Amino acid sequence: MDYLSRETILNEMNESLRQIMDKHNVDDIGIFEEQGEGNHYYIGYTIRKDGEVFMTHTPYVINDEGLLRPEKQEWVIETDEGDMRGFSSLEEVFEEMDKGFEH
Repeated sequence: MDYLSRETILNEMNESLRQIMDKHNVDDIGIFEEQGEGNHYYIGYTIRKDGEVFMTHTPYVINDEGLLRPEKQEWVIETDEGDMRGFSSLEEVFEEMDKGFEH
């Protein structure tokens, strides 16, 4: 995969917010980003749905020029109980959220 600028990735995500809210009956959604250790970088969504807040992200690798590329094709859902990994798409993340989580 090619490296992209952080701004390009964030712009694409911003353009999809309304569509995600409407399609998945989300109360609120925002974008978050976080610098990880070394050359790891995380970009994803903070989602409020049915009174709960979830964070989902995909890992990126950042190069010396500050450009990003997905580290792997995986989405992670962060919950208070721990991370749920292995989702290959944002659609799968929302399918899991729709099932509800064991608390």
